[in-house]
Amino acid sequence: MMEMTYRDAIREALREEMTRDERVMIMGEEVGVWGGSYAVTQGLMKEFGEKRVKDTPIAEGIIVGAGIGAAMGGLRPVCELMTINFGLLAADMLINHAAKLHYMFAGQIKVPLVVRSVGGGGRQLAATHSQSLEVLFAYVPGMKVVMPSTPYDAKGMLKAAIRDDNPVLFIEHSLLYPIKGDVPEGDYTVPLGVSDIKREGADVTIVAYSRMVHVALEAADRLATEGISAEVIDLRTLRPLDIQPLIESFKKTNHAIIVEEDWRTYGIGAEIACQVYEQAFDYLDAPIVRCAGLEVPMPYAKNLEALAIPGVGDVVRAAKELVG
Repeated sequence: MMEMTYRDAIREALREEMTRDERVMIMGEEVGVWGGSYAVTQGLMKEFGEKRVKDTPIAEGIIVGAGIGAAMGGLRPVCELMTINFGLLAADMLINHAAKLHYMFAGQIKVPLVVRSVGGGGRQLAATHSQSLEVLFAYVPGMKVVMPSTPYDAKGMLKAAIRDDNPVLFIEHSLLYPIKGDVPEGDYTVPLGVSDIKREGADVTIVAYSRMVHVALEAADRLATEGISAEVIDLRTLRPLDIQPLIESFKKTNHAIIVEEDWRTYGIGAEIACQVYEQAFDYLDAPIVRCAGLEVPMPYAKNLEALAIPGVGDVVRAAKELVG
């Protein structure tokens, strides 16, 4: 094991996959000379050349459209969108083309495409650049949506995504880039569509993904000092959703909190809660609680932005009210 940041783990996954398979290439705005908006692809153009690391115009639909064509032609492109907010400009390519081609041509066409992007708030980027839009894409059959929370998962899941024959939207949270964690040396993958128990507990199940996993884990630490044992489950993949570990946990704790940075109404938590009600209603001791982002466009002011995103205190209060 070696310690590395979330950002370095993603870059290492790209480097290893480009070394392993010459069909893997990168394209996006400023991914080459500049190394990407968050420096994830820094150094890769120098290492692999301009043919495999391509700077593109500022045109998200064209970036993803070219990626789809390259994937259909036999390559394994990794497209970078500067933020998921710009994914709206590429939504037609993602939803109407990448996700559907396999079905519309009876499985004769594969689209092994990865689209990397950045989601979430917390960096004072205001209303149009701080959104959590994962649910829009997780809604679509044919699209895999991944949001890892740790360097270990980020590297292993990106490598798995690049080797997958389906289109994968790989969403990174910008506040996770500097966090460090243990990552194995050498090749490994983490399967897509498998949830992970990040902490075992007995009194309440806390479900989260991406940066909210760290909020949930810190809340679990605080709750432990007050005698409440929380189990934290990291969804890791939003589509396909691995609900069974959550169901088994809920049958044990009989209480659940879903922590999500997206908006509460129609959010990921609504789907999770519904599935728990459908599959484990008899184990319910109290209504499922959703700690979600406030339903407002993300404020620019730092203090207001902090209020709009779920925090550790919110989760602790919810757990104490739920269990107590």
